[in-house]
Amino acid sequence: QVQLVESGGGLVQAGGSLRLSCTASGRTLSSFAMGWFRPAPGKEREFVAGIVKSSSNTHYADSVKGRFTISRDNAKNTVYLQMNSLKPEDTAAYYCAASELPIVVLSTRYWGQGTQVTVYS
Repeated sequence: QVQLVESGGGLVQAGGSLRLSCTASGRTLSSFAMGWFRPAPGKEREFVAGIVKSSSNTHYADSVKGRFTISRDNAKNTVYLQMNSLKPEDTAAYYCAASELPIVVLSTRYWGQGTQVTVYS
């Protein structure tokens, strides 16, 4: 089992930046693929960014490519989502997820509780 706790959400003006953190307990994150998701119209949650298991390879949704960066710090057992050039449409609760598969998928059983990001214009 792994427990995930997100932090770093908040209120920010459009064009600003935030860094979300997801800290794990119970197991080391280096043995998981990690990802960030957020709710979307017509979907429960949509994929935002991911980092491949046992790798530094990353992948992103088209809507955030070039603005968001996912990274992991194995020593701190933490995954980050650096969000730059934020837009009002980025407003959402952001959820951290972990998967024992090579990449994180929506059906994974490991989720954090979410952290709210609100972007105002």
